[in-house]
Amino acid sequence: MKPEYKPFVDELIELAIKEDIGDGDHTSLCCIPADEHGRMRLLCKQEGVLAGVEIAELVLRRLDPEMAFEPLLADGTRVKPGDVAFYVSGRLRSLLQAERILLNIMQRMSGVATQTAVYADRLKGYKTKVLDTRKTTPGMRVLDKMAVKIGGGENHRIGLFDMILLKDNHIDFAGGVEKAVLGAKAYLRERGKEIPIECEVRTLEDIDRVFAAGGVDRIMFDNFTPEMTRQAVEKVAGRCETESSGGITLETLADYAACGVDFISVGALTHQIRSLDMSLKAC
Repeated sequence: MKPEYKPFVDELIELAIKEDIGDGDHTSLCCIPADEHGRMRLLCKQEGVLAGVEIAELVLRRLDPEMAFEPLLADGTRVKPGDVAFYVSGRLRSLLQAERILLNIMQRMSGVATQTAVYADRLKGYKTKVLDTRKTTPGMRVLDKMAVKIGGGENHRIGLFDMILLKDNHIDFAGGVEKAVLGAKAYLRERGKEIPIECEVRTLEDIDRVFAAGGVDRIMFDNFTPEMTRQAVEKVAGRCETESSGGITLETLADYAACGVDFISVGALTHQIRSLDMSLKAC
C-alpha cells in the first residue's frame, strides 16, 4: 500500500466498523462466550482476480490485534471456485464482527480487479495503458484505485488535489483552451506547486491551441473517433502524453490503442462492476 493511502484506508475501516457494529454485536454477544476461539477461511466462489487480502488483515487486526492471520494467496492471484485465500484464527466474537466488513471490501475490490484485468488483457501487445477515473463509490476511492492496480491497470489522479485536469466546463467558463491553460500555469507558478496539468480537447484544432499556450503534461482526446485519435496522436508528435476518453468500450478498446495513444481512461473499471462471490466460513 502506498504510504499516502494509509490515512484514507484507516478512516474507511473505522467508518465501516462504526456503521456495522455500532454499540455492539448483540447477536454474537448473546450466544458466543468471550473466551471462545476458532478458525475461519476465506473461500473464493467465482473465477476472477483476488484483491483486498492486505486490507482484510488490517480489518482483522483493528478489531483484535491478537488475530493469527495465515495468507495463502496474494493480491493479484487469478482464483477459481474452491480456492482458499487465507485462514484466520482468534476470538470468535472478533471473527464474526469482522466477517461482513472484510467480505464487503474484498468482494468489491476483487470485482474491480477482475474487471480491470479484462481490459488490461485486451491491451496486451500495445503500449497503451488503461486508466481508472473518479467515478468511484464515495469513501471507497482509494480501495477502488488499489484494486485497479492489482488488476493490471494504472491510476489516474486520486482527486481534485493531485492534478489539474482542464475539462470542457472549465475551458468554457475560463473563456477557451488558451486562457484555461495559461491560467493553470500561472496558478501553479504563483503558489510554487508542482502537479501535472492535463487538458481536454474536443477538436483537432484545440491541440494547436494547447501548444500555443505553452503545452501541458497530457492531452485528453474527448469523444474522438479512432481516425481522429490517429490524427491527434500524429499532431501531438510526442510532445506530451496522450489519453483517450469518452464512450470507449471493451469492443473498441484495441481500435484506440492501435492509434498509439498512451492511455485510455475507462469509468466502467469502477462503476460498472460485479462483486466477486466469496465467503468466510468456520473450518
